[in-house]
Amino acid sequence: MQQFIYRFESMSTPCELLLFSRSKHQSDTVAQAIVKESKRLEHKYNYYSSHSFLQRINSRDAQHLDAETKTLLQRAKQYYRATNGIFDITVATVKELYTTLASRSELERQKAQLLPFVGCEHFSIKKENIVFDNPYTKIDLGGFVKEYAVDRAVTLVKKHKMTAALINFGGDIYAYGTKPDGTKFKVGIKDPENRAVHAMFLELNNEALTTSASYERHYIIEEKTYSHIISKNEISQTPRSVSVISPNCVESGVYSTALMINPDLRTKNRVVML
Repeated sequence: MQQFIYRFESMSTPCELLLFSRSKHQSDTVAQAIVKESKRLEHKYNYYSSHSFLQRINSRDAQHLDAETKTLLQRAKQYYRATNGIFDITVATVKELYTTLASRSELERQKAQLLPFVGCEHFSIKKENIVFDNPYTKIDLGGFVKEYAVDRAVTLVKKHKMTAALINFGGDIYAYGTKPDGTKFKVGIKDPENRAVHAMFLELNNEALTTSASYERHYIIEEKTYSHIISKNEISQTPRSVSVISPNCVESGVYSTALMINPDLRTKNRVVML
């Protein structure tokens, strides 16, 4: 059994594949398929691209949904309900304000005007069409589609009957199978106080792990720091980081984000808060 490593970038994120196979040809084939699939998803659901299908939905130029998009939006609405409205793909409605405005007072003024249009109840799926109840609500699948891309990569690994794999898209991780010696994959979680070291290591086997952290990204407006995790309601004190282990990467990503906003949210998944 041989180990092969592949690195590429997708969705503005460094990605790494650790594949175990008896054949380099098989491993190369799987890696190429995963890269192609992740690039397809990036092109299709890029919030910032004027050519993406998602942008056409947000600009109301497209209503008819293909099966994949319909399923993703239905899952997003399900997680919106399951997290009591915390995980919300429509926070994109106010997200741009944090990057385009330089005044805190103007941010609060425009945010107050748009907040009534934030919430997954503002769009519905009727047969094969998406219908908005106003012209302002926007959707961003950024906190959803990268994790979905990892799950799609796992599907490709299984389809090609790979022995084992560790898939890592910028910290969104899935461990498939076990290493050739039979041991589980060991994945480190960064120490929020010193990101150069790991606070702990977790062993994974056919499980996904994602981590959301307040220290990774933020916005600064007039010397005030805003978390990149935006909520309809004001966030008070949150953990420095939340890691969630679950059967799939989308599930882990949803709850690691939601628990950053409400650490008391209940989930059946394994959770590590730092």
